[in-house]
This record gives sequence, C-alpha cells and structure tokens, in this order.
Amino acid sequence: MIIDKVPPNEATFTNAARLASAMEDPEMAFDLVKQMKSFGILPKLRSYGPPLFGFCKKGMADKAYEVDAHMIEYGVVAEEPELSALLKVSVDVNNADKVYELLHRLRTSVRQVTESTVAIIEDWFKSEHAAKTGKENWDVRKVKEGVARGGGGWHGQGWLGCGQWRVVRTQMDKEGVCGSCGERLACIDIDPRETENFAISLSKLALGREVKADFTRFQDWLQQHGPFDAVADGANLSLINQQTFSFSQLNAVVHRLRGMSPSKKLPLVILHKSRVTGGSAQNPCNKKMLERWKNSGALYVTPAGSNDDWYWLYAAVCCKCLLVTNDEMRDHLFQLLGTSFFPRWKEKHQVRLSVSRSGIALQMPPPYSTVIQESENGSWHVPTTTNDDDLETPRQWLCATRPIKS
Repeated sequence: MIIDKVPPNEATFTNAARLASAMEDPEMAFDLVKQMKSFGILPKLRSYGPPLFGFCKKGMADKAYEVDAHMIEYGVVAEEPELSALLKVSVDVNNADKVYELLHRLRTSVRQVTESTVAIIEDWFKSEHAAKTGKENWDVRKVKEGVARGGGGWHGQGWLGCGQWRVVRTQMDKEGVCGSCGERLACIDIDPRETENFAISLSKLALGREVKADFTRFQDWLQQHGPFDAVADGANLSLINQQTFSFSQLNAVVHRLRGMSPSKKLPLVILHKSRVTGGSAQNPCNKKMLERWKNSGALYVTPAGSNDDWYWLYAAVCCKCLLVTNDEMRDHLFQLLGTSFFPRWKEKHQVRLSVSRSGIALQMPPPYSTVIQESENGSWHVPTTTNDDDLETPRQWLCATRPIKS
C-alpha cells in the first residue's frame, strides 16, 4: 500500500500487526505500531493488542511492559483484558512490584473483575513468592496518611506483612463486613470537585446533543425548583415487570421516596412529553396525579425529540441526590462520558427497583464501595462482576489476608 503511494491509516497498521501476531511475531507487531507515528497516526487500544498479548503469551514480561509504557505515553487506557494479561505475565515471572501496580490499576479503572482475572489474582496470593514478599515492619502513620489522601479503601504503600496468605472466596454482609475475615470495607469518598467537574462535562455533552434552548430551559427550571433528595426515571420505573406503562407503579415509587426523604419532599419525576399526552396518561386518576406533581414542582416533562436520559442524569448529579432507575447506563450515550468517575458516582447514587407480588422494593446504594480494596493491615478484597439485572444473588469476593505480627 505504501509502495503504491496509498496513505495507510490506523486500521492498515492494526491489521498488519494482527497478521504478525498470527505468525507469533509480537516484535514485528510492535514495530508496526511504532511506525504509526511517522505517518501522523495515533494508535488505538486495538492496535496494541497483537504485540501486548503476543509478548505476554510468550512470557516476555519486559517487552510487554514496554508496550504498556508506549500505550501510556500515547494516552491509550488499558482495559481489563490488557491489564489481566500484564498481571498474569507478572505473576508468572514473580514480579511483585508489577503485580502490586497492576492491582491498583485494576482498582482505579476496572473496579470489579471477571472470573478469569480473579483466578490470576488468586494464583498470586497462593504463590510462594507472594508469601515471601512484603514489609515486616512499616510506618503506620504513612499508611494512614495514604488512606486519608486516597479517600479510603487503599494506601499505596506496597505489600504489608509477610508469610503465607489465607485466600478465600466469600461474600459481604449488608454493612460491608467480610464473611471470612470480619473486616469492614470502606465507603470511598468522592471529591466534591470531581462531582462539579462531572456536572459541567455532562452539561456540555447534553447541550451539544439536545436542542440547546430546551436543555438550557431545564437547567434554569432545576435551579429554581431544586434541589431534590431523589430523581426518578419515570419511564424506566413504570415499565419494570409491566406489559404496559404503569402510572400506579410509578406513583408507588414516588410515595415511597417521599416517605424516605428527610424533608418529606416529592422526588423529581422526569417523563418524556409522549408519556404525559396520550395513552394511560388520559385516565382521569393519572391526569390528576400528574397535575399534582406538576403543581408541586416535582414533574418535568422533556420536549418532543429529546432524550430524557440527559435530563434525569444531569438533575441527579447537580442535586447530589439519589437516582432511581434500573437503567444500567451502558449504551453509547453514557460511554461518551468516558470517565472513571461515572461508575463511582453510580455506585453511591443509583437506587434500583425490584417488583414482586408482595409489592415494590428499593435497592439502596451499599454503605461500602464495591471496588478492589487494600486495607491498612495489608489485606485485600477483590469483587467479581455480577449480572446487574440479578439483584438477589450476592456478589462473590476474594479475601486475601495474612497474620499481623503485634
């Protein structure tokens, strides 16, 4: 292609790197990625897969770290598959410092890991090298300062303690107490400045995709009528376990949220215009209910052609309040947010609804953070991923502890 004077693009180099990888030549694959710079092409995450996975498969840890460093230099963020591959090769070559670093990178960017990654972490803690690694004596003050600086749940001071690790698959109780070691997990703080910055970026995205005048009008309305203790995604809540739109179910949620509110204030209900102008909205009882919410300043109707997701998310972030929805917010709209802050915010603010014959139940945010945690005494707790639609099955955790010398 280059000989024919046809300018290559990222896909050209990535596909060539994949061919090199198929020939088990990760060195050639990496050279192809590095050549992109001379053509003014920025590599993507997929570009790095062939050399990174190739080196990891061959056990060439130093070369894999070189690829990782190149990714970081070009602002490409590794995801769980890449971090997991780096973790495995680090465990295989007994590189304790790299294992520690990668556990923290998984903590910040992935938070909960898949079964395959948990198995690698488990192998590390059960290894002889892990038992020999760690500080027998450490500066308690520095560890506490590290925890405070990071907002809780980790300290970053390296492996603490020495000796064989006790590794157990377990669960947390409702208060975040480990069923194996009895340690209570931390509820990790969110910096208020992060919330403010997130609200600003969310506003910019919404204004770029919604009719600007419509969303600006909503922002002004929210400033006048807010703050709220909770925001309800009306459409989502009305359709859970229902064949048709259920205003009675939505009303039950609103009533429950009002009862929970310290100020006994109605939650803000967000509904699209189409939901309040036709169908069951014309039922006299439903019409009266909607009018009551509107007069109380607790209903906002998004205009025709709008995406109400922007409205309820922005309202909840700005009000620093609960967001009641079973929407897991994984589609392209939420991927635009592109920030590690969003899953942390969701964990602390999203309330889910379950509906059964006995009525509705609200699943409140846990009083602890569901993220890899490193404690002040050196123990580790690693959460696995779960099916978010299954609100009943307890999440599995890996607990790794070892005796503390007094």
